[in-house]
Amino acid sequence: MIRALYTAASGMSAQQTNLDTIANNLANSSTTGFRQLRLQFQDMVYQNMVTPGAAQSQNTVSAGLQIGLGTKSAATEVINTQGSMNETDNPYDVGINGAGFFQVQRPDGTIAYTRAGQFHQNEQGMIVTADGDPLLPNITVPPNSTALTITEYGVVNATLPGQQNPSQLGQIQLATFPNPGGLESMGGNLLTATLSSGNPILGNPGGTEGLGTLQQNYLENSNVDVVTEFVQMVLAQRAYESNSKVIKAADDMYSQVNNMTR
Repeated sequence: MIRALYTAASGMSAQQTNLDTIANNLANSSTTGFRQLRLQFQDMVYQNMVTPGAAQSQNTVSAGLQIGLGTKSAATEVINTQGSMNETDNPYDVGINGAGFFQVQRPDGTIAYTRAGQFHQNEQGMIVTADGDPLLPNITVPPNSTALTITEYGVVNATLPGQQNPSQLGQIQLATFPNPGGLESMGGNLLTATLSSGNPILGNPGGTEGLGTLQQNYLENSNVDVVTEFVQMVLAQRAYESNSKVIKAADDMYSQVNNMTR
């Protein structure tokens, strides 16, 4: 009975973490480029009352008697499905169709990665994120330029005064990873590389590295399916309630045992 209390408590704790994950998904259902997270569970250690394969007699072996001791949250899986594209009127908005991440430089000099293509110009004309992190490679737009265009292959062009043909300002590169699910979220729509993700593989959009193409005047929506998240929330709630009922049942049984000594 004591085992049942702790086992059910582990289930309640795991479902609480599951609900936290679902809440974060729903909170970011309108966040540009957000990737849905899904919690993974693992069963915990087992207590062997009778070891499987133990000899029962000269000719028989036991199937074993094991008692599980609960569950735990093991990892969060990143669902890297493509989000839908939302058209905007801002020529600095860029969405990625397919794999790949934009590279940005953080204030401490480190490189972060993002799917959110909500770019702007800073006071120096550099293309930056909403937080002011420069896009890499750096691209500077002259203040007197007009008709900024970004091709699906990442070439940035602008028309300058006195010129009939547009001038190329730079080339946007994308990064991909052997395991994109291993990237670490750091907030602000940014991700960092880890040992799990592997080293970044750089290339131009639409190139031989399997990178996606760019779409100017579009932003990628979050890939969170709100209906699915509500279903998962109900399942998490029911699992939490079931574990709480196990605790109540184990407590009642333990109380009856205590009353037998009176």
